[in-house]
Amino acid sequence: MSLSRTVLTVALLSASALAVPSSAQAAPLPPACQETLLETLDKFPVVDFTVPEKVQNTLLGEVLGLSNADQAVFTEEACASWNTWATKNGQAVATDLDTRYRNAAGPACNKFATSAMGTIKKYAPNVPAQTREMEKVAKKVWKNSMEKLAAQATNANCRTAYNGVKAGW
Repeated sequence: MSLSRTVLTVALLSASALAVPSSAQAAPLPPACQETLLETLDKFPVVDFTVPEKVQNTLLGEVLGLSNADQAVFTEEACASWNTWATKNGQAVATDLDTRYRNAAGPACNKFATSAMGTIKKYAPNVPAQTREMEKVAKKVWKNSMEKLAAQATNANCRTAYNGVKAGW
């Protein structure tokens, strides 16, 4: 499983998935956060939903640039809560993502942005309270990524799509 795919799925679904340590961080992630990083993609078995490569790269760059303070919110309790929630709700979230993706108008950037934001808004209120600090970090990563993608987009439809979801959920 690729790190960028895992990071993306997590960034789209919850802040807890953004538990990627920077190379400068000496302390290892708590065990539950390691599970989050390695297994989240499997907990959300999408079929049609696709994350464009430019989005993957931009999100990954933002995650790898997290400060130590941002990384500190990825605690054993928060990640364990996320893992339990993701196991229980993963199939429903994946089905929602796939349905929204199939029903969204092209191009792929718009299908991604529309489906991701719709699903995040639907499920974010139900994510455990213990993950709220991680969610704040995910929102920051999302906003920064969407702003960069909108600024770099050569396709007007993609610019509009990324600008339309940059405020987050």
